Amino acid sequence: MAYSLRIPGTGLLLAVLLTAAPLASRAQGTVTLVGKVSGKTADSVAVSIRENLLDPKEQTTYAAVNDRGEFRLAVQVSGPTRADLVYDDDVADLFLEPGMALEVKFKGNDLAATVRYKGKGAEPNTFLAEMDERFTEVDGFQVLPENIMFYEAGFLHFLDYRRKEQRKFYENTIDNEHYSAAFRDYINSEIDYSYANDRLTYQDLREQVVATEGRLKMTPTYYDFLNDKALINNPVALRSELYQEFLLNYVHYMATSGGHQRTDPSFYQVCYDIAKSQLSGPTRPIIMGRVLQESFRFGHVKQSAAMLADFRAADAKNEYFPVLQQDFETHKAFAIGAPAPNFHLTTASGDSVSLRSFAGKLVYINFWRTTSGLALRDLPYAADLIKRFDGKNIVFLNVALDENEPAWKQLVLGKKLPGVHVRAAGGMRSAIAKAYAIQDVPAYFLLAEDGTFLNTKPKRLSSRAAVDEIKQSFGKAGTYSSTLPSSAGK
Repeated sequence: MAYSLRIPGTGLLLAVLLTAAPLASRAQGTVTLVGKVSGKTADSVAVSIRENLLDPKEQTTYAAVNDRGEFRLAVQVSGPTRADLVYDDDVADLFLEPGMALEVKFKGNDLAATVRYKGKGAEPNTFLAEMDERFTEVDGFQVLPENIMFYEAGFLHFLDYRRKEQRKFYENTIDNEHYSAAFRDYINSEIDYSYANDRLTYQDLREQVVATEGRLKMTPTYYDFLNDKALINNPVALRSELYQEFLLNYVHYMATSGGHQRTDPSFYQVCYDIAKSQLSGPTRPIIMGRVLQESFRFGHVKQSAAMLADFRAADAKNEYFPVLQQDFETHKAFAIGAPAPNFHLTTASGDSVSLRSFAGKLVYINFWRTTSGLALRDLPYAADLIKRFDGKNIVFLNVALDENEPAWKQLVLGKKLPGVHVRAAGGMRSAIAKAYAIQDVPAYFLLAEDGTFLNTKPKRLSSRAAVDEIKQSFGKAGTYSSTLPSSAGK
């Protein structure tokens, strides 16, 4: 369950995890679900649990739905846990504890809105469904789309009102007899951290959504709620995904408040150190690991390797390191600082060119082909961009993934296209296309002067922001190197 929307592309982290952190003291056990689907639309039902918060792989248990719409499944759980009941393309929240025996009924065309529970464990799962219906599914209780428009005082009033209504619903519904302490802690944490997370991310989110007004200046006391140490280190809240998201946003906030921006080479190292120094208990390695996963994707490969080595020493039970090690191996080939694959190709005029021949220069690589309308539309912008950086220490390298060599040559030579133009025989099946994991064109890469990746998704040639991005990239590889630990490059 979560009360904040996910916002793709904003850089904000708003409730994306699926279950609670594994705790050493949690009891092992089985949960059974027997159910009936009215109006069957799929042949199976599933329950998905993410046992390890740093592992994207879910433990999914499937059960067949027979011709009468009936199903039965048993799920192994390691303790009180968030889970997803999945049918067709629909999902409903579950809270599972060892020993639960649920009877589930729903309509095949609308699981989330029609699901009903009976049996042992029915009360907490019914509460989740009703909580979602009363709050999550009502726009008036969401930050987006309308409430983000409020200025500070109005937004705080909205958050206070929502929390008050959630508490009222909780107090009028939940008792100690039918709801375990673990579930009560979970719901209380969801309420508290939906408030805290939305308050923490409000200024950044509003700046992005309400672009016409610019960034709000907050009152001096707006962020004082973060001084509550119990809010930051709260082991009771471990089962809440919003608590973990709040902590990651908190680490980001502390880093930026200290003058470190996301574009700084040291940003993820700073975030990692904040998590390591300010968090404690089982939450600490989870948030350190989350920062590492960000670094694997957006940080320097050598810096990530150094932090991963440090994490291994901190993960005494080896609970998370294997997952992080695998994630690092998956992303390191295209991480910042990783060497770009070398190649030898032939230009339209017949000259042989290798990537290494451009050592010491920025290299903007444009993968394209003559049959791609989108790639062709970028050509005039490419010419303008090349003209802007004439005489600068940068090469614009255009790699055509064309099967038709004559057509490519005719276009390049006939139009006198600027920049360096080469063609990869075999097109999308060529060695270079595989080496750079090209799925479609156009695709762009910005390489540093030392031949390493600087940006695997730079601004497009047609983007006005491409000029500023390139200007800021000269010498940036050296800036990254200066932030690395002395042992990172060894």
